[in-house]
Amino acid sequence: MRVEGYAAVFDRVDRAGDVVRRGAFADVACVPLLVQHRGQAVGRIEAIGEDARGLRVVAVVEDAGVARAVAGGALAGLSVGYRARAVRRGVWREIVGAELAEVSLVAVAMQPAARVERVSAV
Repeated sequence: MRVEGYAAVFDRVDRAGDVVRRGAFADVACVPLLVQHRGQAVGRIEAIGEDARGLRVVAVVEDAGVARAVAGGALAGLSVGYRARAVRRGVWREIVGAELAEVSLVAVAMQPAARVERVSAV
């Protein structure tokens, strides 16, 4: 199964009070695709990069059980595991530079707008 969506959305406050700014993932490379930020990779990322909205991801889910959970809506969110490299402090913590470690399919995304937007056959 192929999934497409946003693992991070720019300029929106997440549930932890962080805001990811455009350019935070400018030098991103492919990273593992996990579930709930744990365990072994459940697939592979085919394309990843920033666009005007956020960090867009196209990935193939190779684990059949995870694919069923995504298709059924149980894993409808996307999330990033990262290490902040450059931060501005203000009302919110603004992430302006980050090292991406992984992208996860999640049940509840920290950033509510970070969602799987399209599911298709490989």
